[in-house]
Amino acid sequence: MTEANVMKFFQRWNDALATGNPDAVTALYAEDAILLPTVSNQVRHNHEEIRDYFVNFLAKKPKGVIDEANIRFLADGLAINSGVYTFTFGDQSQVTARYTYLYRKIDGDWKIVEHHSSAMPEVASVSDQESAAA
Repeated sequence: MTEANVMKFFQRWNDALATGNPDAVTALYAEDAILLPTVSNQVRHNHEEIRDYFVNFLAKKPKGVIDEANIRFLADGLAINSGVYTFTFGDQSQVTARYTYLYRKIDGDWKIVEHHSSAMPEVASVSDQESAAA
């Protein structure tokens, strides 16, 4: 396993998004995967709940680009990729988010077992901070 291979896992996931098929995306997750999605407050605990999230998310026609990746190999058959990605939607709106994917090799195939994504917090500008301090 290499860092390039792990980056291909994201591309495989992004390609599945492009199909618009929630089953194609859900198939990339382990049966007992956990999804903490960007645009939902509900934690997803299984394929049924994960699929439900992607039905709504895919309707927005998302396309992701990784802005920063940090890949580590935790053990044989276990890899993590954490960083920042940006999604552009069909209406051209965008969201930048922090992400973590934990991948595990299951029956010869790499599956997502944990996926956390959260929108970047808003950061006050320096002038706002200076005004607040005054």
